Amino acid sequence: MSVLSTAESDALDVARSQPMLAQVERWSEINSGTRNLAGLEKVAALLADAFSALPGDILLVEPEAAESVGIDGSVTPLAHGKHLHLRVRPDAPAQMLFTGHMDTVYPVDHPFQSLTFRDDGTLNGPGVADMKSGLALMLAALKSVEASPLRDRIGYEVVINSDEETGSFSSAGLIARAARGKIAALTYEPALPDGTLAGARGGTGNFSIVVHGLSAHAGRNPDDGRNAIVAAADLALRLAQARGPRLAVNPARIDGGGPNNVVPDLAILRVNFRPATLEDITRAKAHIDTAIAAVAAEHDVRIELHGSFNRPPKPIDAGAAKLFELVKSAGADLDLDIAWRHSGGVCDGNNIAACGVPVVDTMGARGGAIHSPDEFLIIDSLGERAALSTLTIMRIAERGLS
Repeated sequence: MSVLSTAESDALDVARSQPMLAQVERWSEINSGTRNLAGLEKVAALLADAFSALPGDILLVEPEAAESVGIDGSVTPLAHGKHLHLRVRPDAPAQMLFTGHMDTVYPVDHPFQSLTFRDDGTLNGPGVADMKSGLALMLAALKSVEASPLRDRIGYEVVINSDEETGSFSSAGLIARAARGKIAALTYEPALPDGTLAGARGGTGNFSIVVHGLSAHAGRNPDDGRNAIVAAADLALRLAQARGPRLAVNPARIDGGGPNNVVPDLAILRVNFRPATLEDITRAKAHIDTAIAAVAAEHDVRIELHGSFNRPPKPIDAGAAKLFELVKSAGADLDLDIAWRHSGGVCDGNNIAACGVPVVDTMGARGGAIHSPDEFLIIDSLGERAALSTLTIMRIAERGLS
């Protein structure tokens, strides 16, 4: 344990004094499910107002094009909310990236919409942990750094996207551009209730596979038809055969079909892959291509593949290990025992790591039961984690990762 400098102690006081809980309450009271564009617009405006306390120009960036495959096999543009982008001191010697998301998993008609303060010191509510609290303490840390003597040493970009919960398809390009030239990144997904951080992460790929068959009467001339449901089921079984210790495969849903007396001419197979390494992605892609070709030939159907491996695996390489050790050291100086472990989940940290930038992606508040009506924030962790971010940023500005 090292002794905190006067500048560090002063900055920690500034961070802890910020109105984080009030911000979490205000931001979480507005439904900002990924598809609730009106709610996202309101939250984006509040965030832009709050982050305007930092220097630099705030932009609300238009989402990039993304598409959706409907249950009828049609491919249509998918609307997203705007993304917040802030750039500060691009010529400073130490450049960092800070990311978070304003969207939640709760649609506008979800019954879980209200906040409840509990006697155990937690706040229950939609998005309070994932990740309105992370945004509040990110802002608190950056405001404290701006008030410190080290501010001129560090430049940074902030990206708060509107579509992380559905894969960041309309913001991946923005994140990749913001990651260029950065020595480190912090992402504000929630830590576990005990403070454990996510270390290495697997990747993910989501696909909608449209099978076009040929309709016919199920009784009079079934052999004239080409059953798209049967072909999709065969494809699901073949894809599942790629499953192994480093590659999870989950055929999740088949849409299509109709009356019992009609051979179905359309089916849409939804499938998720979870690769542990880039090599597993290569193997999975080859397996997908082979399975599609075989099913198309055997069932005499036409097959369209939509989707991608949108989150590459995130290993702990040398740069990430140095960043984790710096966070751990900063935590020790705050009497926090910082540990991390492999996570099967994915986030924007995967995309940042794929750009070659070391990232710790669970710098948010401590909480749990995310993506459920039991989601909770441990209120006391707001000041704790804001202090951890502040000290981490200041030491990167002062020492780098060498």
